[in-house]
Amino acid sequence: MTEQTIPTNEGASSMQDNTIVTTPTEVVPKKYLISFILITLCFPLWGFANDITNPLVKAFSKVLQMSAAEGTWVQVAFYGGYGAMAIPAAIFIKKFSYKAGLMLGLGFYALGALLFLPAAGAQSFTAFLLAFFVMTCGLSFLETSANPYVLSMGPAATATQRLNLAQAFNPVGSLLGMFVATQFIIQKLNPATDAERRELAAQGSQSALDQLSLITANDLAVIRDPYLAIGAVVILMLVIIAIKKMPRTEEKSTNLDIKGTFKRLTANQNYREGVVAQMFYVGAQIMCWTFIIHYGTEVFMKLGMTEQAAEAKSQMFNIYAMVIFCLSRFVCTFLLKYINPGKLLMVLAAGGMCFTGATIFLEGIMGMYALVGISACMSLMFPTIYGIALTGTGDDAKLGAAGLIMAIVGGTFLPMAQATIIDMNVVFNSFSATKASFILPLLCFVVIAIYGKRSQQHLPN
Repeated sequence: MTEQTIPTNEGASSMQDNTIVTTPTEVVPKKYLISFILITLCFPLWGFANDITNPLVKAFSKVLQMSAAEGTWVQVAFYGGYGAMAIPAAIFIKKFSYKAGLMLGLGFYALGALLFLPAAGAQSFTAFLLAFFVMTCGLSFLETSANPYVLSMGPAATATQRLNLAQAFNPVGSLLGMFVATQFIIQKLNPATDAERRELAAQGSQSALDQLSLITANDLAVIRDPYLAIGAVVILMLVIIAIKKMPRTEEKSTNLDIKGTFKRLTANQNYREGVVAQMFYVGAQIMCWTFIIHYGTEVFMKLGMTEQAAEAKSQMFNIYAMVIFCLSRFVCTFLLKYINPGKLLMVLAAGGMCFTGATIFLEGIMGMYALVGISACMSLMFPTIYGIALTGTGDDAKLGAAGLIMAIVGGTFLPMAQATIIDMNVVFNSFSATKASFILPLLCFVVIAIYGKRSQQHLPN
């Protein structure tokens, strides 16, 4: 809880008339508690989808014999769905309700997950990309609905703290997604290396091609099964939300005034810069969590591990990073009671810059530790940028939220740029291209630190 001072009119004397009393401001008022919990349960669902998917860049590259840049089309399709549907989602929510947006989002999410069944049967990378895209069209509706819905469930004074509380459960889904990716995908893939698979393809004989096709079919089935399971869970959540009577915290809009809303939002410097900062934050997060597999595989293979063992150990370090991210989220949510959100954002972005620099220049396991440490600094960023950017936007927040969700497209072109650097193998004659590629997350944290500094003028101390 935070505290709010209000004047009281009780008492006869003038001294009593001017007495200041302190009353608590609830983070989540009791009348919203059950609905808040139910919506908060949706946050781990997209955390799971995000973080079971990140390791698949490496997995698809290996299974289908593609380069890192080609495998990164997984992220382009995945985060492209956010960009494509964010504005339509906001218009839909503004016309109808947050609950309607949640239900439609869960429906698309389940459909995309179930599309993994025909995609695996066809052994088609394009079909998998379509499944990812449909699924994240749903995630776009889900996040565009859930985030502002949580912000609206109580006093404006505690909105950012309330969103950070709900977002603190997002890493629970992320941890589960990473665990499933490690135990039920990466470790269950056929142990044949990239080189061995390419050799089978190069042989060209029918027996070699049949062997490769069998390996590929089994590996794609391994990738498919967790998505079918999460699809069933999402359908269950859809049924629960459809049955539950949810509070309406917004007025139904008959006049959308989209043009006027966009004009006001684009004229709002704090919002405009927040969208840019969010785009760079998401890019940094996806790069650090996707390419930790590439970074760690390079480190651990130099230490004598096999390729598959190095990939599995790297994914375990990704899980450690997410545990740190999760714990840091709760700590930072507590600190927001005492520290200006913009100031804390700036400090953590500076910490991210330091850890990323260490990732680039430290050798061996120390560089890996530094890469894991970045997650402690990232934990606060998404919900805090989101809350800061929407400060003072009023009813425009419904479409404003769409811009901040659309900013997730930073998870498409920035990882693709990093993958292109990684495919160079070495730069400057002998320096690891994988290590050098982390200059991109470093630049992202610079942008975020600048926004944290500039945003402080828009927030109470």
